[in-house]
Amino acid sequence: MPSTPPQRILVRGVNWLGDAVMSTPALQRLREARPEARITLLTPEKLKGLWGGHPAIDAVLTFSGTESIWSVGRRLRAEKFDLGLALPNSPRSALELWLAGIPQRIGYARPWRNWLLTQRVAPRPGMISMHKRSAAEIKNLIRQAPAPAAANPPLTAHHIHQYLHLAAALGANPEPLPPRLVITPEVIDRVIARLKLDPAQPWFGLNASAEYGPAKRWPEERFTEAAIQIQRRAKCRWLIFGLGSEAEPCLRIATNIYRATEDEFGRDEVARNPHVINLAGATNLRELCAALKLCRVLLTNDSGPMHVAAALGTPVVVPFGSTSPGLTGPGLPGDPRHTSLRAGVPCSPCFLRTCPIDFRCMTGISIESVVEAVVRSTETQ
Repeated sequence: MPSTPPQRILVRGVNWLGDAVMSTPALQRLREARPEARITLLTPEKLKGLWGGHPAIDAVLTFSGTESIWSVGRRLRAEKFDLGLALPNSPRSALELWLAGIPQRIGYARPWRNWLLTQRVAPRPGMISMHKRSAAEIKNLIRQAPAPAAANPPLTAHHIHQYLHLAAALGANPEPLPPRLVITPEVIDRVIARLKLDPAQPWFGLNASAEYGPAKRWPEERFTEAAIQIQRRAKCRWLIFGLGSEAEPCLRIATNIYRATEDEFGRDEVARNPHVINLAGATNLRELCAALKLCRVLLTNDSGPMHVAAALGTPVVVPFGSTSPGLTGPGLPGDPRHTSLRAGVPCSPCFLRTCPIDFRCMTGISIESVVEAVVRSTETQ
């Protein structure tokens, strides 16, 4: 008798870099549960470079920001998928599966899209929503005296469980795994050659960017001073990461580190062996992965590169302000390789893009505490 062909599964991926990394444990568990299936990931074009060689998926389909949902639906229909899993909660992701004519369509239940899904998954137990506090709520919390800092949520509240719970609807194991990305030695070698890096040197990474907004950014001048102090103590060299839109602050940070390096090591030594390289806007996503993999530690805001570095095995040190490390922190919750720093103020996390008061959640994190955390993370490697 002819064998049954492998099931064709489409996973509609998420739209943001950090969320994409946090979805990798669910994809790994789905692969374990359906080893014979052909799993295709539908992802925004900007995230395609993240998925090269990932063992959980067989193929990647992309869509651009300008492509209509009808065009995406037509392309998907031609693939004749048997089952579709929508990781985002958006109406669009469910509509794409419906337009593709996929007979089984699974996703979280939401009133505005339930009719598009054949299996609606109830919210997982223990889910904590990221409630944006109003300015009035924040000021009321500050007025309360004494005002204790918010308690840490349980490990099961982390956002990786959001995607694992969906995969469990297909029979996957819901137990968490560390987020995982794959970068080949060939890509790493190309980046080393292009940047003329000496891989024997201790390269540290610094990412002062955070696309969500200024409330997630530790102050630029503190990043600069911390980097200078770390360089003096660890004798490291710096790779500066950032978006092309943040080229100016990244250039300022790199320039100030460079000047301090000249004072420390001498102009001739720094000219022969650069101790700081500014990569803001100068890498594609695959090259970013390779460069982060080369770092012994990444000092970063809560951001997409934070999640990428952790998933590649690079320790990260993160000042957290408006967001919660318990919900969206780096790597597997509780991983001792990563350090999340908080000021312990009662209004954090507020989940706002900009601070409506005095930014105490970030200014309360000292340069000294960041320097110690970075140095300590490299001493234990």
